[in-house]
Order: sequence, then C-alpha cells, then structure tokens
Amino acid sequence: MSIQAYQNNSVETASPGELTLMLYNGCIKFIRAGKKAMDQKDIEQKNTKIQKAQAIIRELMVTMNQDYAVANDVLPLYDYMNRRLMEANIQNDSEILDEVEVLVTEFRDTWKQVLLQSRKAQYGTGGTA
Repeated sequence: MSIQAYQNNSVETASPGELTLMLYNGCIKFIRAGKKAMDQKDIEQKNTKIQKAQAIIRELMVTMNQDYAVANDVLPLYDYMNRRLMEANIQNDSEILDEVEVLVTEFRDTWKQVLLQSRKAQYGTGGTA
C-alpha cells in the first residue's frame, strides 16, 4: 500500500474526533512550513503554506458544533488565529506564526486529552491516569 493510499484510508476511516486531531496537526505542520519558507525568503511558498493553515482554521470554525456552550469561547479564538495568520503573512512576521503555533498546539493537546478521556469512558480502558 502506498503512503498516499494509507493516508487516504486513514482519513476515510477516522472518527470525527480523530479528523479534528488531524486538522490541528496539519495546521501546525503548515505554520512551521510557512515559517521555514519565510526564513528562506520564499514568498510564494510562505503564502501557500500560511493560506493552507488559514483554510484549516476556517474548516475548524465551520464544522464546530454550535450546540455546545464552549463554541462561544472557541470561535473567537479561531477567528483571532485566522486574523493573526493573515497579519503574519502580510507583514512577514515569524513571531506571529510562533504565537499562533502555540495556540494551535494547545488546542491540539487539549483535544488529544478529550479523545483519550472519551475512549476510556467508552471502552473502560486505560485505568487511572
């Protein structure tokens, strides 16, 4: 099985929670790639990578379940990250990319813990943490 086929299969068989985790990881990857391109003065790649990170943030925004009260707290943060990515791109500011990477990493790490807790509750595995 090729790497591409494996990746496609992973996405197709992932739960919604796992897909969200993949989005966070992808966003971090694109922010880092954008930062690297910025350091290398590769404006086209920087722009492409940062725009991909923004697209992921927008996807997280539109797929957020509005039924949960936490959405009212999270959506403004997603909007903030999206605006900061735009500013980083326009201003060629890697410090802004660092700031957004920290935020996305915190979201990802929190989401990972949520997934672990829900699996423990669902399957009764893992014992005490």
